[in-house]
Amino acid sequence: MGLLIDTSVLIDRERGRIVLDDFVTGRGEVACFLSVISVSELLHGVHRADTSARRARLSGFVESIIDRFPILPIDLPSARVHAELWAGLIARGRLIGAHDLWLSAVCLAHDLTLVTSNFRDFARVPGLPVEDWTN
Repeated sequence: MGLLIDTSVLIDRERGRIVLDDFVTGRGEVACFLSVISVSELLHGVHRADTSARRARLSGFVESIIDRFPILPIDLPSARVHAELWAGLIARGRLIGAHDLWLSAVCLAHDLTLVTSNFRDFARVPGLPVEDWTN
């Protein structure tokens, strides 16, 4: 089983709240991935930066993250899981954000554990293995 790193963890790393290497190294055969969704969220933050200096710093950080981890696309198996999760969460009145729903679907479709600091929302997703690196 591999790990899918959520944007919230990468933001915590960028803000100095966690040391990513402390969690990534020494995990043996466990592969760490990003979703194309998280890449978009990170790049969105670059485009919203309020100064050119901050934009340059964030861009460097994001590009280093993109270069470091394999990026998973949204594929057909993920879309199938997404549709089922979406319907089920709506039926139970427990819907989560659109991006979080896609991340959950990618994890479940590819047998990955989600690493996040947003445990509360992802705990709504039945069967989703979640790991918290903020503690």
